[in-house]
Amino acid sequence: MFKMKYGLLIALCFPFCGFAQYASQADSLSQKKNTFKVAPFIIPAVFLAYGAMGGGNNFVHDLDVTTRNELQEDYPFFSVHADNFMQYAPAAAVYALNLSGVKGRHNLADATGIYAISFGLMKASTLIVKSATHRLRPDGSTNNSFPSGHTATSFAAAEFLKQEYKDVSPWIGYAGYAVAGATGVFRLYNNRHWVSDVVAGAGFGILSTKISYLVYPHLKKLIMGKKNNDFTVAPMYQNKAFGFSLSGQF
Repeated sequence: MFKMKYGLLIALCFPFCGFAQYASQADSLSQKKNTFKVAPFIIPAVFLAYGAMGGGNNFVHDLDVTTRNELQEDYPFFSVHADNFMQYAPAAAVYALNLSGVKGRHNLADATGIYAISFGLMKASTLIVKSATHRLRPDGSTNNSFPSGHTATSFAAAEFLKQEYKDVSPWIGYAGYAVAGATGVFRLYNNRHWVSDVVAGAGFGILSTKISYLVYPHLKKLIMGKKNNDFTVAPMYQNKAFGFSLSGQF
């Protein structure tokens, strides 16, 4: 059962690798700066592998059970749902910093495109694995525990924040990852996920964002062609409504 269900997680890594290889080849041809390197993908890959082991009869599964039992024994009535909002906080910080004048690696339009790809990859992959593994949540409510979607969302956003502002200050990225880590911890304390669910969720989130940074320049070039596609997004207030204005040449 473990090999059949959780083997799908390994299979899903192949499309990720395909994306990365495509980006690497395209970068070498077009001499882009976004070149593929193996090292940044090691940690999320380890997270995915660890999480997948939670479906077997091993030390990972044992740690899942003992951690859950200890948390429920010490904090049986813990119920804080800040994680429902915290999962989006690092991504929201990218927009808040941009609008306050602290510019990141990309303008808001490009950053939004990158985050959209990241979110799409993360959401699709986690939903597929949730449906395939059919793992029971620790609170017994539903059979879609693996991996943690909240954790995946928060770590995808944290990596997004890190990539956009790592050249401004590494502490901004650290803050984003602190929020993402806290989101995962809340999922454990709320008895909604096992430890392996949270670890795998972090892997899915980080990996999705890293891939989005590799493929976005090529998707943008494919869509926009060779036109001058420099454009900016700026906040605006009109008719008692807040919004954004898009300007540039397309």
